[in-house]
Amino acid sequence: MALHRKQLFFLFWILMPALFVTVQPLPAQNRKFTVVIDPGHGGKDPGAVGSSSKEKDIVLSVGLKLGKLIENNHPDVNVIYTRKDDRFVELNRRAAIANKAHADLFISLHCNALDRRRTSPQGVETFVLGLHRSKDNLDVAKAENSVIMYEEDYSVKYEGFNPNEPESYIIFEFMANEFLDRSVYFATMVQNQLVTNSKRINRNVRQAGFLVLREVAMPSVLVELGYISNREEEKYLKSGSGQSSLAASIYNGFKEYKREYDKKSYVFTNGGAQHPQSQGSRLSPEAVSGKEYRVQFLTSSRKYENGASVFKGLTPVDYYTDGKTYKYTYGRTTNPEESRKLLSKVRRHFKDAFIIEFENGERVK
Repeated sequence: MALHRKQLFFLFWILMPALFVTVQPLPAQNRKFTVVIDPGHGGKDPGAVGSSSKEKDIVLSVGLKLGKLIENNHPDVNVIYTRKDDRFVELNRRAAIANKAHADLFISLHCNALDRRRTSPQGVETFVLGLHRSKDNLDVAKAENSVIMYEEDYSVKYEGFNPNEPESYIIFEFMANEFLDRSVYFATMVQNQLVTNSKRINRNVRQAGFLVLREVAMPSVLVELGYISNREEEKYLKSGSGQSSLAASIYNGFKEYKREYDKKSYVFTNGGAQHPQSQGSRLSPEAVSGKEYRVQFLTSSRKYENGASVFKGLTPVDYYTDGKTYKYTYGRTTNPEESRKLLSKVRRHFKDAFIIEFENGERVK
């Protein structure tokens, strides 16, 4: 079907950064892992307003608590905030802060809300960038993108994008986000923690067209911490204990993501040179002892049997557990070179697969 002139204009707008701006990542071994924490709204933009609280204040408090947890427990991580006080920061400026720092992860924090004439639900949602698949997802994106209306000349700055016009979201139909797999992985870790640790109602990991995520060149998520329009949930969101719990849950998701990132970086940046070599190859589960490598490709809260369609033909598949989470692996070898061959095979079906190390049947962390 032929594209209308306006659709072609939006297509050019979405492709333009790729044509004119290239954000080159710095070598991993020469810098710290950098995470950007982005408390939404601020200053003249209050965000969603509850009966006795404002979104901008809740997300700032949670963001600062989250950053402190990371700083206190990960001296190897550089934490950057898009704001640390009650100030207004433009959407494109938030993304520019992350891109300039060559950040490895971007976490945007928000609160959800419904019109006061409607009965408000409860629960947490973690979003990754993509085309909305439901009206609810579009409504959330519209609400968060409407912040640009506080900016001067927003229609010029964002090339005619109007957050209230559904046709503006045609741009997200043409997007191919190279960081989507890692974003979904991190979003899943965060969502699981918010549900299991903070005991929040699960509204799942979703996709929608958020301008702030579209602009960043790294894995990124937008966390809706709860509904400020729900009286009961608002009490939780503005309480010190609630904010501390939410920050701790997101931190737990970050800790898991960082641990897997470190394992991947170790294997690939060191080329396996520090791992002992042997003549062993693929091992049966009964024969495992000493050090070995496996390829992890899937994380789920469900237990699957070998042959399940979710494995996309990989067999046999093993798993290990981390709390209530099942982590599925393919292949066992004591040879680093063979582990790379296994990884190449798995990545035909699971692009974000990576190599992990076991010793005497236990995951090396």
